[in-house]
Amino acid sequence: MNPTTPAAGSMFTGHPVGLYRLFFIEMWERLGFYTIVAVLMLYAKDTERGGLGLPADFANEIYGIYLAFVYFTPYLGGLLADRFLGYRKSVLIGGLVFAAGFFLLGTGKSWTFPVGLVLLCIGNGFFKPNISAMVGNLYVKGDPKRDAGFNIFYMGINIGAFTANFLAAYTRNEWFWEAAFLAAGFGMLASVLILLFSWKTLERADRVPGTNPEDTPFSEILLKILGPAFLVGTAGWAIAAFLLPTSVTKLVKATDFGFLLGAIPILLFFANLSKRASDEEKPGLRALLPVYLAGGTFFMVLHLNGSAMTTWADENTARHLGQPDPVVLVADTFPVFAGSAYPSYYGNADASVPRPHRDTLLPIASEQQTKMFGQKRMDAASLAELTAKLPPEVKVEILPLTGALTDEQKAWKKFSVDVFAKVDVVEDTDAHGLPVTTVKAADGAKAEQRVAFVRTAGAQRYPTYLVTPARFAKLYDGNPPTVEPGQYLRTANSELYQSWNAFFVIVLTPLVMLFFARLLRQGVDFSTARKIFAGMAITALAALFMALAGIVGENGAHKVSGMWLMGFYAIVTVGELCLSPMALSLVTKLSPKRFVGLTMGGWFFASAVGNKFSGFLGVLQGAMADKPTLFFLTIAGAVALVAFYILSVLPKLDTAIKKYGA
Repeated sequence: MNPTTPAAGSMFTGHPVGLYRLFFIEMWERLGFYTIVAVLMLYAKDTERGGLGLPADFANEIYGIYLAFVYFTPYLGGLLADRFLGYRKSVLIGGLVFAAGFFLLGTGKSWTFPVGLVLLCIGNGFFKPNISAMVGNLYVKGDPKRDAGFNIFYMGINIGAFTANFLAAYTRNEWFWEAAFLAAGFGMLASVLILLFSWKTLERADRVPGTNPEDTPFSEILLKILGPAFLVGTAGWAIAAFLLPTSVTKLVKATDFGFLLGAIPILLFFANLSKRASDEEKPGLRALLPVYLAGGTFFMVLHLNGSAMTTWADENTARHLGQPDPVVLVADTFPVFAGSAYPSYYGNADASVPRPHRDTLLPIASEQQTKMFGQKRMDAASLAELTAKLPPEVKVEILPLTGALTDEQKAWKKFSVDVFAKVDVVEDTDAHGLPVTTVKAADGAKAEQRVAFVRTAGAQRYPTYLVTPARFAKLYDGNPPTVEPGQYLRTANSELYQSWNAFFVIVLTPLVMLFFARLLRQGVDFSTARKIFAGMAITALAALFMALAGIVGENGAHKVSGMWLMGFYAIVTVGELCLSPMALSLVTKLSPKRFVGLTMGGWFFASAVGNKFSGFLGVLQGAMADKPTLFFLTIAGAVALVAFYILSVLPKLDTAIKKYGA
């Protein structure tokens, strides 16, 4: 059968041979990408399970910077593919760079953390836009199967996004944080191998690189968009970093100033672009600004999934087994998705929630030593000091750094600590003014030994967990119930809640499509512009819903049900399905052909700024930790303002979209 003329049939049949190859290439890549989104912020700020121990505000800033560049580099990667590389080579380069970034992150070294993230941004830039373009190239113009093909392809994206959080939970529960990154790296290699085995099959989906007469020259893109934004943004960052007092940059980071100021020349450029355009071109170019604003604002809220919403899941959600919450029920059914509830879980837990047995904890450490223990990096002097304080029934057990472990030692390893001759301890405060201790071993330093503090109670031997005497006393204030010695309360991993978005995209997409189809049959004019407005209004409603969760939890004093997060993701996904599918397409349809390169740059930059402020909102959440209701009301108010702006320009936006057949 000629692959360009697929046979009629169901949605899943009659497609070109390469579609399902691309489906699996993208699925494995998205699995890796969303694994990073799932745990990046958690890993960076963790101080109890061997994470980096960075201040929470810095962890959120890293998350925002990473997402910003992840969403901007596809613009550059798309240009390079179109003009120099072609699609297959670009996807191959992106996949290999992606895999290298994952494996660097998996080493757990301090220098490989930023370098690995940079490689992920570059790899995504080459990979993401070009594999989507390949799907479109499989079909001849006017092929009725094309839309169904994209729906199948996007299903692969959401399967990867849904599964990623379970992969992250499983690997870090069973082994260690970095295992999640290594697993993502192997998934990325699977994607590359499928591409290589499909190289000939996908030839017809490729593009012969080159330029068209109507293409915007790359030099013009550099001079008019990228160059001014980079220069002004860098200047804004430098002024904030070196001249503004730390009391200001503790909340609004230097990178936030840079992104805000970098957006100014973009806005000025597009304002002037419409002034210089012909009368025929002006309505479309002017309509781009509200589309940019809506898209950037929406991504700001949607990608709270890896910052503020995961923090809410981690700190304000009752995740211990037994809760009437689908995520907890999954973790209860499949214990590999449930981790141990360490001391921080009980800060706002109900008094009836069982604590670890008193003998499971070891209350002999200073605050600094507990951070060393939790981050699994301790100096020899601290080990000697702690050893001198041990009660008779607790001994220091040495575990082999390499080689096989006994079954007993395997059970102890999660509660062990690597001992170095020297570690660096950095004291800081987070955005809420609370102390933060980050423990680092010098790059290249080798651990001298690995030890666990093991208690013997009759025939039972189990590892203990270091805490301060003050933390110990607070945990057992009021004589709460406890679990068995050596055991921990089990909790669903907080990143699992991110899977709700992908789940609802899959479940709700046909329902939303049926809803709009019914409106069309009834003659209701629910135009693309009105869908954008509806998407913004529904997104504001999602934030209001979480404000109610804050009220129920008495502003963080008590944990609340995970059903609140389920509701948030259900609402925001409806907003996504109203707004997101057509926004990027509108940019190309509203732009004159000679400006498409420039206007696409504006879209990607707007998305990048929105994603950057997902990280900023995570920082703001930390500063408003005791006011979560106000935090979510602030977000709802900001989104509502954008929604009202879209409403005010709705007639002009509607006219422009209809004028260009968008």
